Amino acid sequence: MWVANIPIKPSNQNRSISELHTEIAMAVKIYYGTGKRKTAIARVWLKPGEGKAIINKRPSNQYFGRETAKMVIEQPLELTSTQNQFDLIANVRGGGMSGQADAIKHGIAKALLQYDGELRDTLKREGFLTRDSRVKERKKYGKRGARASYQYSKR
Repeated sequence: MWVANIPIKPSNQNRSISELHTEIAMAVKIYYGTGKRKTAIARVWLKPGEGKAIINKRPSNQYFGRETAKMVIEQPLELTSTQNQFDLIANVRGGGMSGQADAIKHGIAKALLQYDGELRDTLKREGFLTRDSRVKERKKYGKRGARASYQYSKR
């Protein structure tokens, strides 16, 4: 049996799909990281290549309209000088464009750690490994928003 051009031995056919996926990823050298920001969650895979970025099955310049979002995604790769070493594949759900870009950046940083643990100090110093946990505060009852009240009327 062959999966992704990698032979799978008959003795391995009894194993679960996730175990086979792990074996394939190790054979092909795919690095995975999960990134989060606000309500956006990004699943990021880095595989050896020439620097292409595919986000939700579209090229990054087509997916992100703003240049700032594209720059945010490239920050961890530029910092570690690995821009043209990896192809980026990302699935992102939730949030807006800015939150999704930051989630992908966080995921890339975590995937780079799998590639080389020595990069931890560099990425940590720039704050790429820290999950930015700021989220919108919920609206409270009896209030107009999270903290803003309705205008007080004395009479």
